[in-house]
Amino acid sequence: MAPSLDRPPLQADERTALIGWLDLQRQILRWKCEGLSEADAHRSVIPTSPAMTMAGIISHMRWTEHTWLEVLFLGGDKTQNPAFDETDEGADWRTEGVPLKQLLAEYEAQCARSNEIVAAASLDDVGRHPGFHSGGANLRWMLIHLVEETGRHAGHADIVRELLDGVKGYY
Repeated sequence: MAPSLDRPPLQADERTALIGWLDLQRQILRWKCEGLSEADAHRSVIPTSPAMTMAGIISHMRWTEHTWLEVLFLGGDKTQNPAFDETDEGADWRTEGVPLKQLLAEYEAQCARSNEIVAAASLDDVGRHPGFHSGGANLRWMLIHLVEETGRHAGHADIVRELLDGVKGYY
């Protein structure tokens, strides 16, 4: 369980460094899912956080990328994103009946879409969603937040995976 995961170049420009670190954390999340059975991918191992399964983490991160780049940055429609469901606080973590392979494919597609959005914009561009205070952040701030959020959940994935089957490892 040790794929080739590389950090961005030491002398990278700002955009390359930001996307490089974000892509690395994304890869770590996908790596932590390698070889998991469906049952384990959906199995809760943290009693106080039952939705924090490997599948739940991947689902949450897919919708987190959507939230920050498609909704807050581009000003897109929030209604298709379960993270905005005010009747179910953890809706973006719910994965009942959804195979891990599908969740990973959706996450991969969302990450590719996020990278397209970033490539087409200046780091100084400001979000366009008027309904959210955080929508007023610039793209640089949003990317730094995504690196933090993705890295945080990659750490959760380390722990969940180890509790599931004892597999551990840092790239």
